[in-house]
Amino acid sequence: MTTLIDDRRVRARDASPARYFYLNMALACAATAFLGFAPTYFVPLAQRTFSASPVIHFHGLLFFTWSVYFVIQTWLAASGRVVNHRALGIAGVSLATAMTIFGFLASVHVMQHAAALGQKDAGIGFSIVPMSGIAFFAVVFVLAIVNTRKPEIHKRLMLLAAVSILDAAVARWFITFLAPPGPPGPPPVPVTIAPAVVASLLLVVAMVRDWRTDGRVHPVYIYGTLALLAVKVLNAAWHSFAGGILALAQ
Repeated sequence: MTTLIDDRRVRARDASPARYFYLNMALACAATAFLGFAPTYFVPLAQRTFSASPVIHFHGLLFFTWSVYFVIQTWLAASGRVVNHRALGIAGVSLATAMTIFGFLASVHVMQHAAALGQKDAGIGFSIVPMSGIAFFAVVFVLAIVNTRKPEIHKRLMLLAAVSILDAAVARWFITFLAPPGPPGPPPVPVTIAPAVVASLLLVVAMVRDWRTDGRVHPVYIYGTLALLAVKVLNAAWHSFAGGILALAQ
């Protein structure tokens, strides 16, 4: 009974319009993920014209489930249902773990597919993009779990984790509407920087919100965004560096 009363007090205290900012951001992340993959996955899947390995399908299911899960969690927090939010957090740990495992498995599958197309080196080179992306997500998620008792840090880390995996969805729009036609296979690594920058605009919105409400930008956003973009730039730099070494070796 005491827990129920405390939960109601928290709900009444926290259910203010400002608390719904993170719910709106979660909805924006979910919409970006769905709309990004709609042209190349969801629509072809509905039309039964898309064929892929079960690993890819399960990978997609887990990642889209994360988008829905993130919306539910932010709604629970915004409406003051902290007890339910914490209880569902246990499921989030399992989901994030499965995402990490299948993220790496999907990366291996993409390398195998590239090799089957005669683009083995390109597939191996591009693998740094999804592998570093899921590693970044996993690290940020762990930091968020460690900081569950520090809500101002926790919720910002969770948003950073959600945004960090959106570049793949944004990249699908680049491929669909901007990329010139070419042979199937992995794209050059440097082209992944632009989608990451576009996805990071959601973090810019969060920074502006911090500045307007608190008079400063929280360090999680500053260092997190810099780290996220640094990973993407280093991916491209490493690919070029390794390519140069390979050329010299040949």
